[in-house]
Amino acid sequence: MTFHWFLPTSGDSQQVGAATVTAGAARHDRAATVAYLAEVGRAAERAGFTAVLTPVGSGCPDPWIVCAAVAQHTERLGMLVAVRAGFALPTLIAQQAEAFQAVSGGRLAVNIVTGGDPAEQRAYGDFLDHDARYARTDEFLEVLRRCWRGEPFDFAGTHYRIAGGGLATPLADVPPVYFGGASPAAEAVAARHADTYLMWGEPPAAVAARVSRIRALAAEHGRDLRTGIRLHVIARATAAQAWAEADRLLDGMSPERIAAAQARFRRMDSVGQARMAALHGGTADGLTIAPNLWAGVGLVREGAGTALVGSYAEVAARIDEYADLGIDEFILSGWPHREEAERVGVEVLPRVTAPVAAAPGRSPVAEVPTR
Repeated sequence: MTFHWFLPTSGDSQQVGAATVTAGAARHDRAATVAYLAEVGRAAERAGFTAVLTPVGSGCPDPWIVCAAVAQHTERLGMLVAVRAGFALPTLIAQQAEAFQAVSGGRLAVNIVTGGDPAEQRAYGDFLDHDARYARTDEFLEVLRRCWRGEPFDFAGTHYRIAGGGLATPLADVPPVYFGGASPAAEAVAARHADTYLMWGEPPAAVAARVSRIRALAAEHGRDLRTGIRLHVIARATAAQAWAEADRLLDGMSPERIAAAQARFRRMDSVGQARMAALHGGTADGLTIAPNLWAGVGLVREGAGTALVGSYAEVAARIDEYADLGIDEFILSGWPHREEAERVGVEVLPRVTAPVAAAPGRSPVAEVPTR
């Protein structure tokens, strides 16, 4: 297994906040300055995480620029940069990736995001419907990968037309492509192009079904891909302390914030977002949806809306269970992100029994400071 952390580029807090928009977000106690994000990155690096994921959206700064800056303040940590397909030509993104690899020492991975909020898409100037966006993403990834080969090519599709495109030379360090989406249109794109298919945290039975389905779809194209899951973590020395922390986070979600967030989620055409909303139904009742799996985060936060809650041993055991279902990579987070990166690295990851891939230059756990 491989473990990653999250870089809160819209700001950090003691409370759950929106990840990619400003509307309905909690007050951020810590501004997302380069200095603070570098602290989060260094904490994740010391704790043994392989990379940090960045969000992309109207409420957070451009991931390319932020991650290029943070990379200069870390030594080995990978940057899993979110790229909104269709907002820039794939030929340009290929060049940006080439430049990023040069300035970071080959530490780039890309998370291709299609977008699931029609209002936000239109605000950017994109008026395609759901399936058309995924059809464009399919072409985007085909062109992007062909550019990286460093051989001139022509391409004629519905959304892109290229004549004599491609990098001047092959990209030596081709970044792995991460991609998520729960709709049939999204799964078809992942099966053809993704290196790692990402899911938001759901109960084990649902995750097992999705792992089986995406691997079967990839096999139809002669491909074998990795699978990953995005989860928040609320882990403490005892289960009672962890659930008390979950209650504290829930207390910080006002009825007004919950109502505003749920109204926004209902207007989305994202199948994954609909699956997250269905886990809690928009209310604070029945938020424990599987052993140690809590859906309270999704009351106010778009995207990944579930957290593993419990003692350090319990959370590690749940991670092992997901690994047994075929999950290869875990993208974790918690509030505030600097301290929780250290906590999870010190207290949870060493308790995972499934094989864990060591991050490049991982520091011994004993050297990780605790706060």
